[in-house]
Amino acid sequence: MIQPHGGTLVNKALPKLERERILDQRDEFIHIKIDNPKWKEVKNICYGIFSPLEGFMNENDLINVLEHMYLENNVAWTIPIVLDVSETQANSLSSGDSVILSDNFDNPLALLNIDDIYDYNKKTFTEKIFGTSNPDHPGVRKVLKQQEKLIGGEIFLVNQKSSSFPDLDLKPIETRVLFKAKKWNKVVAFQTRNPPHLGHEYVQKAALTFNDGLFINPVMGKKKEGDFLDEVIINSYKALVDNYYPPDRVVLSTFETEMRYAGPKEAVFHAIARKNYGCDHIIIGRDHAGVGDFYGPYDAHEIFKHFPDLGIEPLFFRSFSRCEICNSVVNDKICPHPLENHNFFSGTKIREILSSSNEPTPDVMRPEVAKVILNYKNPFC
Repeated sequence: MIQPHGGTLVNKALPKLERERILDQRDEFIHIKIDNPKWKEVKNICYGIFSPLEGFMNENDLINVLEHMYLENNVAWTIPIVLDVSETQANSLSSGDSVILSDNFDNPLALLNIDDIYDYNKKTFTEKIFGTSNPDHPGVRKVLKQQEKLIGGEIFLVNQKSSSFPDLDLKPIETRVLFKAKKWNKVVAFQTRNPPHLGHEYVQKAALTFNDGLFINPVMGKKKEGDFLDEVIINSYKALVDNYYPPDRVVLSTFETEMRYAGPKEAVFHAIARKNYGCDHIIIGRDHAGVGDFYGPYDAHEIFKHFPDLGIEPLFFRSFSRCEICNSVVNDKICPHPLENHNFFSGTKIREILSSSNEPTPDVMRPEVAKVILNYKNPFC
């Protein structure tokens, strides 16, 4: 099985006795409250989804990621994982301090050993990651709302919040055991933030043809307005898998994180996370993790040329459509017919149809999937 990114699967869950000691002494620590998206980053670090990270990035790692797309130890990494705090709170802290990260009700979630407290330039941050500082970009808007200081340091899991989908909340150690039990030597991952249409099914099954198993891993977390609700995505995929996939070839599991809409750099980040889950390949489609017209349609393909030693292998799908002459879903490498004979799968058009409480035609979306979505009065964020 493929090795975790950086060589070791991180596990930052504290032993029971140490956890109880910290909980008993909780009032002796300064508490920093974190929101739900930040909790998900804590969880992903502690359970190895973000291996080799063992905590929030210090200044040297952040600079290296922004400038070179590598951590200071020369391991590929493209998305900053940072903890922002106010200047007032930062002034009450020092390098070497240990603090409790807690939820809004002051329940302890993790212990943070502070290594670094530092400034950062938001304009540089956004331009390096998103290729723009335009606040119309949802990722840029989020960074502009961050607080003034960043804290880096190792974290340890003390408690965890319940998952929205506990039966699908698989950790890398669990997926790796599961893949071995299923005797899957080669696993392909599919990243998504949408319910499936026939184009998605086409690329998944095409990739599965050359692999032993398919790992469908939807993002569960904060998205931009107009995206589908988490529950809609999960239940629509359950309908697809139950009716159209062999059960011994597919695992559906959640990836609890927020969408950053960072285009090509987020595509690499998605690949690294799925490598840690135990996947050998990841499907990278047109405008992967893109938004609006901020990225070229195949920028997320080109970026992988900078990472020949990434370990996980991307499977690139340029375009797919339904050809009226072929009477099937095709891609631009296998169909000779002119564009006027093609119906391309448009997420915008599918949303418009569903928003009008109409069912997309069966040559666009499976009826079982469409019915799940239409059961919701408003399936969108």
